[in-house]
Amino acid sequence: MTIYVTGLGVVSAIGCGVEENLDALRHYRHGLDKVSLFETALDVPVGEVKLDNETLAGMLSLDKGFPYSRTMLLGLLAAREACRDAGITAGMPRTGFISGTSVGGMDRSEIFYESFRNDPEQGDIRLTASHDCADSTLRMARRLGITGFTTTISTACSSAANAILLGARLIRSGRLDTVIVGGTDALCRFTLNGFNSLKILDKELCRPYDNSRAGLNLGEGAGYIVLQNEKALRREPYCCLTGYANTNDAFHQTGSSPEGNGAFRAMSEAVTMAGITPDEVSYVNVHGTGTPLNDLSESRAMLRLFDNHVPPFASVKGYIGHALGGSEGIEAVYSALCVARGILLPNLRFATSIEETALTPVVRYSEGNPIRHVLSNAFGFGGNETSLLFSRP
Repeated sequence: MTIYVTGLGVVSAIGCGVEENLDALRHYRHGLDKVSLFETALDVPVGEVKLDNETLAGMLSLDKGFPYSRTMLLGLLAAREACRDAGITAGMPRTGFISGTSVGGMDRSEIFYESFRNDPEQGDIRLTASHDCADSTLRMARRLGITGFTTTISTACSSAANAILLGARLIRSGRLDTVIVGGTDALCRFTLNGFNSLKILDKELCRPYDNSRAGLNLGEGAGYIVLQNEKALRREPYCCLTGYANTNDAFHQTGSSPEGNGAFRAMSEAVTMAGITPDEVSYVNVHGTGTPLNDLSESRAMLRLFDNHVPPFASVKGYIGHALGGSEGIEAVYSALCVARGILLPNLRFATSIEETALTPVVRYSEGNPIRHVLSNAFGFGGNETSLLFSRP
């Protein structure tokens, strides 16, 4: 069964909507800057969406006085664009919604806890309602008019990729005809402090795949794609989802294996599922966080898979930061555009290859390239690693 990608929606640090994101990518315009959403003692760059919650609620015609989580607001904005792009309407039969997130409504819970800690009789209890990861998914599904299968995936940084994988499996098994899939996450103190405790935040702008890389820059945002089988198609598809795989190397609670075992298996299984050989992959959207271990591990996995003939590859996290559970939602949108328009995306701030692997990513934006297959990686804590393969129809 062929699974088509028919709708795209995205909001990130470089823009609201597909065209704004594409324009920023084309002109090397990143969205990394100092934290402005909340007070913090940490002086590190982040990829914030340049819209406050009140503005987001207004754009979505929601009650500006209700304490919606930022995760939900960002997600709904992107998912709504994807649905409109694909011609999805409320109440369509055999339509599902699967959303990935790692933060959930933590940004609201933090505000409640501060008041509650000082006085247990104080604090807006409504702020805690959005704490659970599933809350954002359910609120988005209601607003989108989706009454079919709905669920939430939370597997750290591979959350959105696994949401896409599950959606494809539900279509392939005949349970759904259409499914909106992706992920959303918002920046908050919990996330920023947590990654700081791991000592993997770069105090400068991140440099994925560069020998001088020193850590990641966190980001936020959301990305969703619409998957459909042939009988549900209402428009010309962007591409097809031809392969996917999720593996777990179970090497460490937060780190990948130095040899890239899980990454190698995820990529190789996705390629095998698509019925192609590794040398047919045109471009790889790497996970590429900019941490010393991640980029080296992923490099080694690619060298194994492609037998030292690695195709063009790049990380977009130099543009948007690492949006955690929302990252592969955003990057799946970018990957679909790469297939549809023959785009090679640049890896910002690359200067010198990683000493151990000597790989050089794409550094210039270009369109009209003969791209047939794009491999997109999303690797999460605990070694939960997922690869997706997008192909020309």
